[in-house]
Amino acid sequence: MLRSGVQRLRGLPLPSLPLRSSPGRPRSACGRQGEENPPLSAETRWKDRAETVIIGGGCVGVSLAYHLAKAGMKDVVLLEKSELTAGSTWHAAGLTTYFHPGINLKKIHYASIKLYEKLEEETGQVLGFHQPGSIRIATTPVRVDEFKYQMTRTGWHATEQYIIGPEKIQEMFPLLNMNKVLAGLYNPGDGHIDPYSLTMALAAGARKYGALLQYPAPVTSLKPRSDGTWDVETPEGSMRANRIVNTAGLWAREVGKMVGLEHPLIPVQHQYVVTSTIPEVKALKRELPVLRDLEGSYYLRQERDGLLFGPYESQEKMKVQDAWVASGVPPGFGKELFESDLDRIMEHVEAAMEMVPVLKKADIINIVNGPITYSPDILPMVGPHQGVRNYWVAIGFGYGIIHAGGVGKYLSDWILHGEPPFDLIELDPNRYGKWTTTQYTEAKARESYGFNNIVGYPKEERFAGRPTQRASGLYKTLESKCSMGFHAGWEQPHWFYKPGQDTQYRPSFRRTNWFEPVGSEYKQVMQKVGVIDLSPFGKFNIKGQDSVRLLDRLFANVIPKVGVTNISHMLTPKGRVYAELTVSHQTPGEFLLITGSGSELHDLRWIEEEAVNGGYDVEIKNITDELGVLGIAGPHARKVLQKLTAEDLSDEVFKFLQTKSLKVSNIPVTAIRISYTGELGWELYHRREDSAALYDIIMNAGQEEGIDNFGTYAMNALRLEKAFRAWGSEMNCDTNPLEAGLEYFIKLNKPADFIGKQALKQIKAKGLKRRLVCLTLATDDVDPEGNESIWYDGKVVGNTTSGSYSYSIQKSLAFAYVPVELSKVGQQVEVELLGKNYPASVIQEPLVLTEPTRNRLWKKSGKHEI
Repeated sequence: MLRSGVQRLRGLPLPSLPLRSSPGRPRSACGRQGEENPPLSAETRWKDRAETVIIGGGCVGVSLAYHLAKAGMKDVVLLEKSELTAGSTWHAAGLTTYFHPGINLKKIHYASIKLYEKLEEETGQVLGFHQPGSIRIATTPVRVDEFKYQMTRTGWHATEQYIIGPEKIQEMFPLLNMNKVLAGLYNPGDGHIDPYSLTMALAAGARKYGALLQYPAPVTSLKPRSDGTWDVETPEGSMRANRIVNTAGLWAREVGKMVGLEHPLIPVQHQYVVTSTIPEVKALKRELPVLRDLEGSYYLRQERDGLLFGPYESQEKMKVQDAWVASGVPPGFGKELFESDLDRIMEHVEAAMEMVPVLKKADIINIVNGPITYSPDILPMVGPHQGVRNYWVAIGFGYGIIHAGGVGKYLSDWILHGEPPFDLIELDPNRYGKWTTTQYTEAKARESYGFNNIVGYPKEERFAGRPTQRASGLYKTLESKCSMGFHAGWEQPHWFYKPGQDTQYRPSFRRTNWFEPVGSEYKQVMQKVGVIDLSPFGKFNIKGQDSVRLLDRLFANVIPKVGVTNISHMLTPKGRVYAELTVSHQTPGEFLLITGSGSELHDLRWIEEEAVNGGYDVEIKNITDELGVLGIAGPHARKVLQKLTAEDLSDEVFKFLQTKSLKVSNIPVTAIRISYTGELGWELYHRREDSAALYDIIMNAGQEEGIDNFGTYAMNALRLEKAFRAWGSEMNCDTNPLEAGLEYFIKLNKPADFIGKQALKQIKAKGLKRRLVCLTLATDDVDPEGNESIWYDGKVVGNTTSGSYSYSIQKSLAFAYVPVELSKVGQQVEVELLGKNYPASVIQEPLVLTEPTRNRLWKKSGKHEI
């Protein structure tokens, strides 16, 4: 029967779908029509000046125009090369879902759906919005674990989401073959929308609030001016803009090239199939929920009285539009499709027919094969771009329909208020850099498309396109000894294995093969001495006559004296934590700034923008790729290093948080006495080409002390025990430094009016509603990762931010935000992990005292340093 169904599909007289033109306003690619909405003609007037020029008239660009105009911005102009929705929008399948595996993007999805629910009433434009809900199907035990993992991250969000059993699934989707179904992840309110109608409704709203939508008006040139404004040139004339926003979709790379940027985007062919009327579907009394068969790697939904299903092929079978990568999108391309290729998706067709047997008798009336753009990690790029003033992007949307509404609001708020409304660094366009080559982008885009429905594990690694040109000087030395992680183009050891240990990459929702080796590395640092490659750190050199004044404006901490390092935070105007860096004052007026790998260009853009806007006379240089970094930590760290340098490393001479230039066996280094492990240690900054030699020298010198490697997993366990906060987890643009427990680093009394100072004073005066606490919990074989729900008295009251196993007390350890009234030491709460609530206790932090604190206490007690 299955094969006959396949033959039926293969033997159909399919519509001819070569690259074809669709003149005028087309019917929706999947058969939905927009005839209820009268055509909206383009504006005929022209403006010479604009506050914001948006380039691209797909759903994302029009959404931004709508939100900016609605929020009150005057002179919002959208320029579209041909007509609205041309590109990827018009042929999209239009799925809308509250679900996202990431925490922050849930907010974008939520905002989009809530907007779409009200947009028809607001604009008078029919949307064709259906909300029958959606079900993700689990047919394997590991999928059930994945659903439980996702549920732990849902309780503290507004999104409704439930795990449902086979009986409920059968009731909601009676056409399903239930033989393999174990569970479903159900989101009420999910559904689908007509992309054309949605865009036209947003356009009507944008015009209603005063935006100008101009088309056809292709942008031919973008010229920056010295005052930060832009000259935007089109065949219709030139326009001066205070800022430009690239929302050009398929043409985003071409627009980027106009300003000297190579945006890492790849056009991918995505197919979906629409059937004719199916009697069993027509007989249903209510619309079927959208189905996502994760093992079959396809989505399926009702389309009128038939079905629509779209697969995601493996990376071997999927099709990248290579010619466009090499030569750009053809100038005349707009509302066209590619020729269909049913053979490419047959395994998914067969999986769909097995899961929904009525498909075996269905006739295909349409196969849509259209281009969509993918970034390397499948996520879009949203926000201001580093290195180009007043140039913003909202590009790379593989799922533009569900993102459009929320991203339009998010970006509008950021533009109007000078800071992002919430943390969304995973979409930061500055997560990519010069290391992101076309070859890398294509390899990752293939991987991301093919992995669309694979199990989403914690600590997931993906290996396509690696290593990049950014591999550290230690990569070749260490690659055979450890499991590498990918950090902003760099390879960095996560954990090391010994002879006889399992060396495979084995992701899991529970403790897995790295658990014991990480415990050994933890002991290595606590009892002996360990070395870690920290080269992925972002590194900036800042100097000039206004350098101190600039940093005093940027940072909430005082500026360290020459030869001293401190930890400093950049805050947003509303007093949230934009970044955390270490600041080392090397020579008078010259500073070395260090940030995490994932926030290198994110932080640099903020610093550069303030320097330009404030007119500071400074020189800012990104030296991330020039310097390698080795960390050495543990009770014997001083003993090992002292063998290799004439510099006195004693505690009296080289104090904690001091920085000095010295030589380690004739290799010049900048040594900072600091370690994220909280143990005695140094970070050694050196020329990248010296990394391997420096490593070998240190490892040879430490043989007597039992020196060995450690990776970032062990470092995370060590920093959690010392109660060290991490940017992106305990602090970000969703948190203020007071609730994060960073008061020690925030100097509200310093004379300089640092960014966020006044807002922070108001926050302090009003009092905090929540606090960051440290929790211990006894689990079985699972540990907190972060973002799990915190329960108290039967209700979700907060969330974890990060977690790990504590090898010192042999319990799990986590940071969490809870209401102030539940933040006292000894307070009992519960942490949800994989569908089970574990008792947890608020403890006095830190769990383990740092080495400098222990040393200070020893000295006070009259004992000698150990």
